[in-house]
Amino acid sequence: MKDIQNKSDADLQKVVKEKREALRELRFASAGSGMRDVKAMRSAKKEIAQALTELNARKNV
Repeated sequence: MKDIQNKSDADLQKVVKEKREALRELRFASAGSGMRDVKAMRSAKKEIAQALTELNARKNV
């Protein structure tokens, strides 16, 4: 995700949507089977935050 500044707004929104869906699936998987892949959940949250931060920075400039 280091090239996040080079992505277009549409690409960033697509990343946010995909990562939110992945995070939702991880939450359901961990609730149902007891799977605890905390690192995957943490990285998904981090990538969502990075993309949203970049989108908001572009909007405010």
